[in-house]
Amino acid sequence: MFSNTVKYKLYPTLLNRFDRFEKGYISETELLNSVNRLPVPQTEAQRKGVSFEEAVIKGIDEEEFDPEIISRVRALLPRPMLKTQVYCEYQLEDVLLYGYVDVLGKMVAVDIKTTSNYQPGCYAVSHQNFYLPALRGKGVRSLKYVITDFKDVYQEEYDHSMDFSSQMRQIKSFCAFLDTHRAEITDLRIFGN
Repeated sequence: MFSNTVKYKLYPTLLNRFDRFEKGYISETELLNSVNRLPVPQTEAQRKGVSFEEAVIKGIDEEEFDPEIISRVRALLPRPMLKTQVYCEYQLEDVLLYGYVDVLGKMVAVDIKTTSNYQPGCYAVSHQNFYLPALRGKGVRSLKYVITDFKDVYQEEYDHSMDFSSQMRQIKSFCAFLDTHRAEITDLRIFGN
């Protein structure tokens, strides 16, 4: 029986942190700090990524980046751009997944990514892919990742036919982790509060 009750409110960045925990890249303490939204200083790579996105979309400080790379990324954005930083949410059983997609076009949503080491297909199991069903009602048929390592530009595009089984398994595992560590969680918004 389907229930409208939301027991967990999750966002892709946090689910990606859980993925890193499962793979042994971060500790349980680091994951719990993320769950509890403890402030951490922004890394240089994060700052550069945010700055690059603002340069591409808003033209802010675009002189800090290679004009050829900015031009190539802009060429992959939808025309017209209907909105930027569009809130999305999608309920999957008792889990509400939410977040923001960078650019919304008529039939495609785009998320701009920066990385130091791009691996083709790496966004196939991204939890941001749940923006697809969240935006279906707005006419979005595909989600495109436009990625740069500041030397080249890449893209990955996914549509409604994609398989979410890997993401769903991970969401269930993360919810079990949250229940196991409930006593250590101080930011109760994750439990739908």
